[in-house]
Amino acid sequence: RTVEVEDVVRSADKFHDIVVGEIKEVNAHPNADALKVCVVDVGDGELHQIVCGGSNLTAGHKVCVSKPGAEVVWHGEGEPVKIKETKLRGVPSYGMICGATEVFLADVFPPKDEREIVDFTELGIECEAGQCVAEVAGLDDVILEVDNKSLSNRPDLWGHYGIARELAAIYKIPLKELSTELPEGLPEYPVTIEEPDRCNRFTATKIDNVYVKESPAWMKTLITNAGMRPINALVDITNFVLLAVGAPQHAYDSTHVEGDEIVVRLANDGEKLLLLDEKDLDLTHDHLVICDAKKPLNLAGIKGGKDDSVLDTTNSVILECAVFTAPGIRRTTAYFNEKTDSALRYEKGIDTQRADLGVAMALSLFKEIYPECVFSAFTDNYPVKTENAVIDITQEFLDRRLGEVLPQAEIEDILTRLGYEVNFDGETYHCVVPTWRSTGDVSIHDDILGDIARLIGYEYFKKQPLTVSFEHSVNQVSTDMARKLREYLAFRCGMNEIFTYPWIDEKYINAAGIDTAESIRLATPPAPELGILRSSLIPGMLESIEKNSRYFDEFAIFEAAQVFEKGEYSPSSPDEVLPVHRNMLTGAFAGKDAKELFFKAKGVIEGMAGYCHFTPFTFKQKNKPSWADEKVWINIVEDGRIAGSIGLLSVQVLTSAGIKMISAAAFEIDTAVIEPYPSRTNEFRHLPQYPLVEQDLSLLVDESVRWADINEAIKYMVKDLRFVEEYRGKQIPAGKKSIMLSLKIGNDDSTMTSKQIEKKMNGIIKVLEKKCGAQLR
Repeated sequence: RTVEVEDVVRSADKFHDIVVGEIKEVNAHPNADALKVCVVDVGDGELHQIVCGGSNLTAGHKVCVSKPGAEVVWHGEGEPVKIKETKLRGVPSYGMICGATEVFLADVFPPKDEREIVDFTELGIECEAGQCVAEVAGLDDVILEVDNKSLSNRPDLWGHYGIARELAAIYKIPLKELSTELPEGLPEYPVTIEEPDRCNRFTATKIDNVYVKESPAWMKTLITNAGMRPINALVDITNFVLLAVGAPQHAYDSTHVEGDEIVVRLANDGEKLLLLDEKDLDLTHDHLVICDAKKPLNLAGIKGGKDDSVLDTTNSVILECAVFTAPGIRRTTAYFNEKTDSALRYEKGIDTQRADLGVAMALSLFKEIYPECVFSAFTDNYPVKTENAVIDITQEFLDRRLGEVLPQAEIEDILTRLGYEVNFDGETYHCVVPTWRSTGDVSIHDDILGDIARLIGYEYFKKQPLTVSFEHSVNQVSTDMARKLREYLAFRCGMNEIFTYPWIDEKYINAAGIDTAESIRLATPPAPELGILRSSLIPGMLESIEKNSRYFDEFAIFEAAQVFEKGEYSPSSPDEVLPVHRNMLTGAFAGKDAKELFFKAKGVIEGMAGYCHFTPFTFKQKNKPSWADEKVWINIVEDGRIAGSIGLLSVQVLTSAGIKMISAAAFEIDTAVIEPYPSRTNEFRHLPQYPLVEQDLSLLVDESVRWADINEAIKYMVKDLRFVEEYRGKQIPAGKKSIMLSLKIGNDDSTMTSKQIEKKMNGIIKVLEKKCGAQLR
């Protein structure tokens, strides 16, 4: 009825047989100065002897003990090992007194050194001998793992409070309301928003009398259970609020903010920003940044900068809780490949009202963890407010789509529980969508229909087949042909289909020798080097060959996709203008034997027509593609027009694309020129009733003579004709080459006699002499 739970993890399971032990005695080890022999009560009614090398063993203190059968990570490294009773330097030892790194507690109770054991007494934690450590540490929670696909379009569920709101609606239980109270009567902290369409709201609270310290154990436990690592209280508060209500926040060291003002603006081209992780960014004018009077402080909504980070000396912070719009965040994260927890939430679309929850919760936590802190300034710059979507949906629509009539009261109850405001006028429900669902999640009446159905339960509705009209058939010749071509290449030719982005790295465009002057450039590319829309599929194929060649010595790949050219195309209305595009098909065979690769590629093209039911291609050398070897290429011709090309990738192309240790042959076809036969019925030829005669011919021809010329000259005289090999070298005159071919001849009505064979072969040789200047070797 809401998100899908992928897994249920019980945190306490990994703490099996790990309990609280009370040290009764600490004695010296007779054979090792670095070890102690302890007498420990683990709550089972007996006292046990445990040998330990901990640096802080104290009689009367309660510690963490792993009994025999427990699994620990030895010294915090490697795979878990099972504890058993043993002897250490000749002294029997029942179990193990553990440090935090050994029993998954380092995030909650970080040790001062590697020999320090977990001392609950020193930590001020009340517990009893024998009590499970998971319970003592607050790690006995049940974690529900939810995959992104379940809530990708539900920005309200990217926080625990959103999930709680859903569960309250589903199970009809009260939802605990959170405070949205903001500070009042404080001086304003100067905040300027220059781009309100990119930053809808920005709150800044100056908080003095704070310092870097560890968060309380309960907070560290909750953050750890949610998959984050506790850092310090100042940072943990912002992460806690992010997880709790889905409101990203950032804490600046206020002493680093020059001019005591914050400006939200677009970066200048070439401006620099050093991030927290030491990554140095070259900014462009499309990137939104948070600045002080002189410099950028952080990449808005994504990651903080090194210059504004909280340090050990920090005593005053400015707490940011802002709302940035999704499109700009998506572009910037893609550009810099910076996917952060904050960015993931902004990308989904956050309502501006969520900042109220975030600020109120954060300030409450600051007061709890830093009772002495002072809120000295507050600003709420709020240029754009998320408006409630309003959608009307009729009773008749609901009855028809759900397949049954639902009572008005039930519909109103469901929608009200989900946060809608509903008014029914007898025919239509006028629904005011809550702001947390008004950022694109609920925008049409089908969304409301889905909410009603899922809360009732899809399983309670009868399944009914959709009504399909067959009055008008749809001509899908081009679609059918595209599917047939892909089917042929994948199933008949054993090639693997690939998918590449329409924007291409200029490295591979240049490697293919393609002029970019007529290419379409993107105004806001996803990355600096990905600014051109492809005008050919060959550059993308080069990139795929380069990447796959790292792992495979031989492979065959293909792609069917669109390429783009300058010009305007309006598919549905004059207002909708797209670039001109064409459907292309490209493929490549990669391996060691260049000649074999070329003929494999050519064979694939030759067999394509028969499988896909269209007129076979012819092959001629008319216009060499920029990416092909000077000597090994040929054009694919359809009805006199060049439909594509086949060729070996030149050495220069391979080198420029970074392709090493292999050769590759590629083809590219404009599929628009392929016209399928009007009928898909195959015509079959009878197998020959009489045996065919196979003959080999070795011919001496000029270098300029192509295999295609020989094939064209005699194909009507033979039943089958195949290329065998080509040879240059000793005994072959300069400017000549030797070609060996294999052919089959035969009669349709009788077995060929020796005289008939001789006559036929003489005729073939004479045709070759006349048309190709061939000499029999």
